[in-house]
Amino acid sequence: ANGDRLLPDPILVGRNPDKLAALARTHGVARWTTDLDAALADPADELFFDSAFTAGRPALAMRAIEAGKHIYLEKPVAPTQAEAMAMLAAAEARGRKHGVVQDKLFLPGLTKLRLLREQGFFGRLLSVRIDFGWWVFDGQQVPAQRSSWNYRRADGGGLVLDMFPHWRYIVDGLFGRPTAVTCQLRTAQPQRRDERGQPYNVDVEDEARALLDLECGAALEINASWADRVRRDDLLTITVQGSQGSAVAGLHRCVAQALGTTPKPGWNVDVPVAQDLYAQWAPVPDVVVLKNSYRMAWEAFLRHLAEDGPNTTSLLAAARGLQLVEACHASHSERRWIDMPVLTAG
Repeated sequence: ANGDRLLPDPILVGRNPDKLAALARTHGVARWTTDLDAALADPADELFFDSAFTAGRPALAMRAIEAGKHIYLEKPVAPTQAEAMAMLAAAEARGRKHGVVQDKLFLPGLTKLRLLREQGFFGRLLSVRIDFGWWVFDGQQVPAQRSSWNYRRADGGGLVLDMFPHWRYIVDGLFGRPTAVTCQLRTAQPQRRDERGQPYNVDVEDEARALLDLECGAALEINASWADRVRRDDLLTITVQGSQGSAVAGLHRCVAQALGTTPKPGWNVDVPVAQDLYAQWAPVPDVVVLKNSYRMAWEAFLRHLAEDGPNTTSLLAAARGLQLVEACHASHSERRWIDMPVLTAG
């Protein structure tokens, strides 16, 4: 707030010294090591940022907390809600600050949605639909464009665990708290080949369809798939319907249609639609200059760390994402709606 600049002095930590050295050279990072214990023991390094694989994240984060570090973690912070709550309790007990990456809220398209919502453009919120995914090749004739661990339960794979923590903080941040969910999971491509060309069986879902009740009374639908040949504006689109206006946002672009400019389509099955339905939507202009979304999330947490700025990305927020993940799994296995009570740190 006083105009000072905060510049991180990172030390890269990993297992492969050759890869670390190359990464450090590429990005001008002076320090790197394969000795995590030594790095954690250095009091000059205050913050531990983990982006390793999900299954190993809780143990690493706990080691960092015990070493007196603040922590900032990739999502999901753990395989289960209980582990996330345990990390939260440990960090709070030691007075350490904590956060989870919530980069998607800083994407230009979602920033435009938030501005529309804050300006009252939508009126009463009616419904929201999140469409996400693309066709991930199975590695048979064409190499897969996602890592094989995404498709193995033991490695923390599964579309819901990987992506629904994103949807939870997006929903909380833009539309309000979800109160209940019903979900169907599927494995569309049960056999795949890994990075070495070896066949393996997929033991997690690669498609998920969920319907959520929101506290505000609106309905929210999520259609997510890694077996989806895309025919829409973007790989991620969020459609918001309101009593006074509607909008569709992708990663960067957003279009809107107000009640006063909403056309009155006619329904006639005997002739093709004459109206250009896409042309009836107006682009939302770029009125805010934005940086890379990961950088903006990182800067917001560093500001919280340095001067106690606001933090909406705590481990409690991360645990709420895992609450949605577990509710979706329970809904599918029990074939019913699952309530999601208010989750608190107490």
